[in-house]
Amino acid sequence: MSTSTTSAKGSILVTGANGGLGSAIAAGLAESQAWGAGYHGLYGVRNAATATALHRSLSRAASLSHQHDVIDLDLSRLDSVRQAAADINRRVAEGSLPRLRALILNAAYMEGAEQCFTPDGFDMSWQVNYLAHFVLTLLLLQSMDKEHGRVIVIGSYGHNPLDKRNAGFSWYAGDEWKSLYHNTESLARGTWSSSKDYPTADAGIRRYGAGKLCLIMMMHELQSRLADDPALSNICALAVDPGGMGSSLFRRSNFLLRVIAPPLLPLAATVMSLFAENPQLRLTQRSAGDVLRAVFDTQVLGEYPRGVYLDGRASASTSEESQDMEKRTSLWSDSVRLTNISDSDTALARWQ
Repeated sequence: MSTSTTSAKGSILVTGANGGLGSAIAAGLAESQAWGAGYHGLYGVRNAATATALHRSLSRAASLSHQHDVIDLDLSRLDSVRQAAADINRRVAEGSLPRLRALILNAAYMEGAEQCFTPDGFDMSWQVNYLAHFVLTLLLLQSMDKEHGRVIVIGSYGHNPLDKRNAGFSWYAGDEWKSLYHNTESLARGTWSSSKDYPTADAGIRRYGAGKLCLIMMMHELQSRLADDPALSNICALAVDPGGMGSSLFRRSNFLLRVIAPPLLPLAATVMSLFAENPQLRLTQRSAGDVLRAVFDTQVLGEYPRGVYLDGRASASTSEESQDMEKRTSLWSDSVRLTNISDSDTALARWQ
């Protein structure tokens, strides 16, 4: 599906655009009087032909002049990531697509007691939540708006076992789970918190948290490397924790999270919003608005919000582990090696 034109001021790429938050972000952009007509949406989904939630969201804005493409972008296959990036880079280079104003790294994957692996040989949760986004970002830096571009990471309080919102739950109970990154290989190959060793839903939730931790570590490390690059130093990397939402993320988890929680969470979020400015549970529409604010806001966030972490609308801090420079650089160099990134793949000067 394509409504391509070069009249837009910039492009916005959203990964996982058929999910609950992703389709809400697409709807929020399409329906916005301020942004919908001015920016071209690139909505990445595993299969464009079956992206029913996204198509439903965009159909409500059909009368608006929001230019967009729904593109095949299967994060469980790195060749699909490379192909999608190559197509976007080609279109930007030839002038048929405006430069990328923002990459919204939204796609997420969570398992329960089961554990799947990608055709590339990596743990599914780790690749979809982190590694594929790492590759996509490095490949697309050449097509970013070099003056106002932003890379938006969708975070999660699951990245931090010490976050008070994880208190009382079993997945991080015990001292062995207070640190999520010990080495890249155990996360990449799925031997850490594996379903073989821990056949419960907690194992999958921990692997999800570790993937989100790696994504946030990438955000910090990317920002450091962008700052050292004269050509890309105005591109900002920042993150948004959307809070707890009722979405399709839990569809592979246990009965409580898969069946009971999704219909109850929106009701609880509505009630909590009456009593708190930044509640722990949020409607997807509210979180989508917070993400789009991170893309466009300059009044509160400033012109260049480098390395900012937002919990919804509030400034927050990432975990101490995510800011560990030794772990960050180890993860980065291992990711380059595991994905065979080369100098010709990226515009980033300090990519190794």
